[in-house]
Amino acid sequence: MFKIGIGQDSHKIHKKINSKKPLTLGGVIIDLNIEVDADSDGDILIHSLCNAINTALGLGSFDSYAGPLCRSGVTDGREYLLVAIDKVRHAGYQVNNISISIEAGCPRLEIHLEKMVSSLSSLLKIGKDNIGIAATSGDGLSSFAKGKGIQCFSIVSLIKQE
Repeated sequence: MFKIGIGQDSHKIHKKINSKKPLTLGGVIIDLNIEVDADSDGDILIHSLCNAINTALGLGSFDSYAGPLCRSGVTDGREYLLVAIDKVRHAGYQVNNISISIEAGCPRLEIHLEKMVSSLSSLLKIGKDNIGIAATSGDGLSSFAKGKGIQCFSIVSLIKQE
């Protein structure tokens, strides 16, 4: 038996102004002069993945656990993902495959994708060949493509544990 879920997250981005909050995607710090407008670390990749996991399990938004964690001072998206993975295990499933699509006119993300795959492989305990991440500029058509924000869609497949 398998389950499939889809998740999405997006945030505004702007030039960094004396902030100590780096742009983080997939648990990887992207050292650019950009920061995300978010209460947490703003890791849209992990946040969208958490939403995908929740929908695969028939649950609502990941904010049900991320919100309280963030308010208590836990802002690292990797911690939210660990909660989501725990829900997967308790339901008797394991992550099989993930597919991720990021849209951002700025920054260009292609050179960071391998690090993101490695980070997610370690967090999810799945092979790198079960993780696909694509980044697109959007050709200037949407607000994300125009550099006003960054958006991510994630699809996850879960399989019953043996």
